[in-house]
Amino acid sequence: MNKFIYKKSAGITALSASMTDFTYKKHSHQEYAIGVTLRGIQQYDLDGSLQLSYPNGVMLFNPEQAHDGMAHDETGLDYIMLYIEPQLLLEVIEKKDIVRFSTPIVYDYGLEQKIINLSHAILSEKDEALCSELLLSLTDSLIQTNLSTDDKKDNALIGKAKDILNSNLEKALKLDEISKELGLSKFQFIRLFKTHIGNSPYQYFLNCKIERAKQLIEKNGDIYSAVAECGFVDLTHLNKHFKSVYGTTAFEYISHMSV
Repeated sequence: MNKFIYKKSAGITALSASMTDFTYKKHSHQEYAIGVTLRGIQQYDLDGSLQLSYPNGVMLFNPEQAHDGMAHDETGLDYIMLYIEPQLLLEVIEKKDIVRFSTPIVYDYGLEQKIINLSHAILSEKDEALCSELLLSLTDSLIQTNLSTDDKKDNALIGKAKDILNSNLEKALKLDEISKELGLSKFQFIRLFKTHIGNSPYQYFLNCKIERAKQLIEKNGDIYSAVAECGFVDLTHLNKHFKSVYGTTAFEYISHMSV
């Protein structure tokens, strides 16, 4: 059985997930993603390297870090995740420059418990003030163990390409036009982009469309306007791609949020 429940509080999205035969497509998040494997083994490819998170493993994903995800074996998997916007995390830790997790998986009981406590508070709809205090406690532990200054600076062309892709989400992807604007051949662009981002331009573009749709759904509660504004053919098209990244349809996602 596959079950994915999302809730949001204090600017943080929490996920409680249980899955057996579900596989996430390769994707990335704009947020920091921090989670704990509760039961089973979480298997995923991260930046071209196989990762296995065993029970009590703390999983740490940087923004735009491409990965997939699945249960390692037929016994299935239970885990929780927190998704924290970069600007929120920087505000809490009082930093201006982006920081990065230096290790993808750690086994740290204190950090694990703080992630579980914050996830439980959000999922059980505790007061927002409590969630903010628990976030502060969590980030204090992150600073001590896992954060380093970001030394992965975007290539100038990649930064420009990302801006172009993000500003045209409602349109069809035109690789020839973008590569011409960047002064590259189409295949030079694809190779350069994938080297720096870990996803192809098409995967990145689709991922941005899905993320933008999620933001619009959270903001307006209107799934059909998200379909139109993000250039999906119809709701079925959105749901297909939404589920491959979030494990649930757009309607199920917003239903959890509004309960």
